[in-house]
Amino acid sequence: MKKLMLALALLAGLWSLGAHAVEDKYQFKNAEREQTFKELVQELRCPKCQNQNIADSDAVVAKDLRDRVLDMVQEGKSKQEVIDFMIDRYGYFVHYQPPVTPATIVLWVMPVVILVLGFGFIVFRQKKAARKQSWSPEDEQKLAELIKQSQRKERTS
Repeated sequence: MKKLMLALALLAGLWSLGAHAVEDKYQFKNAEREQTFKELVQELRCPKCQNQNIADSDAVVAKDLRDRVLDMVQEGKSKQEVIDFMIDRYGYFVHYQPPVTPATIVLWVMPVVILVLGFGFIVFRQKKAARKQSWSPEDEQKLAELIKQSQRKERTS
């Protein structure tokens, strides 16, 4: 029983070591660089995990990216220089806030344009159909004549 308790205590201790934030094990020259590092690892996306930032990801590539960010921050690179480096290497996907480009504008605007055009097409078709279905006095007269002819045929039969 004592061995089991010791093993559980050891596992709990090891687990609590892994529960600390990733940033805690890195040493920084000043608080400004530490803050820059923390912001960057929260802002950069893991290429493997896709919807997880590199601070929270356990993937090997995320660790490599954290280490590269750390090196660049320790070298005195600005936040934008680090982001630019990562975008050059991994594409816009690695950054949670991609820039507005003609391609991204098309991605955001086209669904709205298609929706508006589709709604306009439906309204146009409904109005056209409503115009076709409206009865004119001539239509009323033709209908009355057809009803009379039908009633005559029924009487003769």
